[in-house]
Amino acid sequence: MNRKAPLISIIVPVYKAESCLDELYRRLVAALETITPDFEIVLVEDCGGDRSWEIIERLSAQDARVKGLQFSRNFGQHYGITAGLDCCSGDWAVVMDCDLQDRPEEIPCLYTKALEGYDVVLARRGKRQDPLLKRTTSWLFYKLFSYLADIEYDGQSGNFRILSRRVVENFRRMREQLRFFGGLVQWMGFPTTSIDVVHSGRLDGNSTYTIAKLWKLASETIIAYSDKPLRLAIRFGFLMAFLALCYGVYIFFRAIFYGSPIEGWSSLIVSLYFIGGIIIAMMGIIGIYLGKTFDESKKRPLYIVRRSTFDEPPRAD
Repeated sequence: MNRKAPLISIIVPVYKAESCLDELYRRLVAALETITPDFEIVLVEDCGGDRSWEIIERLSAQDARVKGLQFSRNFGQHYGITAGLDCCSGDWAVVMDCDLQDRPEEIPCLYTKALEGYDVVLARRGKRQDPLLKRTTSWLFYKLFSYLADIEYDGQSGNFRILSRRVVENFRRMREQLRFFGGLVQWMGFPTTSIDVVHSGRLDGNSTYTIAKLWKLASETIIAYSDKPLRLAIRFGFLMAFLALCYGVYIFFRAIFYGSPIEGWSSLIVSLYFIGGIIIAMMGIIGIYLGKTFDESKKRPLYIVRRSTFDEPPRAD
């Protein structure tokens, strides 16, 4: 490891966080200085439209250990994490949210556990301090994701974790357009463990993850990580064909033994509409996969940096 680099880099995607950035900085510095004075805090502002960038510039001017990036537009949380990991230089990198539900005071515990020989240490939340609807939708998302993506993903672990330098370097090699930070890290398969941490309530405001955004994230992530929806569609198609064959055999023998009166037009029309809807849905699934393949083929940058508070902005290829 390069000892000229900071020991720990803190990666924080920032969105509509003007009310908590000063408190986040204060608590991060207090927690990190119990480990080392040799650290950096990378704040990636995702164009939330508030005063977050002004605060980041002020903090960076006061403390050279604070680095700020601002995107040209809103790209999303997982792209913010990607940008932060692209430009961080620490031997260890901690990824956390900006709303202080991830407590900076837990970072020394993550670091201590990592020194036992783990490349990834997850912060596993005990009792989540979120509304019931948010907890329910998150639980459904992770259950659906684990099933369709064929990855055992712990929904109690969010983005808050510490990563070794080799995990960060390998993460930088993965440049697919559809980003899901936790899934990418888990896919790499480096030695991983978790510790239980306290999950705090939000310092101010409400979560920006609506049900619509969670659904969009779930669908895009599943498509990015698995072809299981296509395989399930094939199985369902064969099941429908088998049921239709059985019904056809039933009609055939009924016609032989009991005659074949003209009846059941309503059920026939309903069946036709049902099968037609299933076919259209399956074609839609295939179309989504083709569309995402088209997006990947464009090779556009994952994000665009508008400005930064340090000399070398990260690469975004």
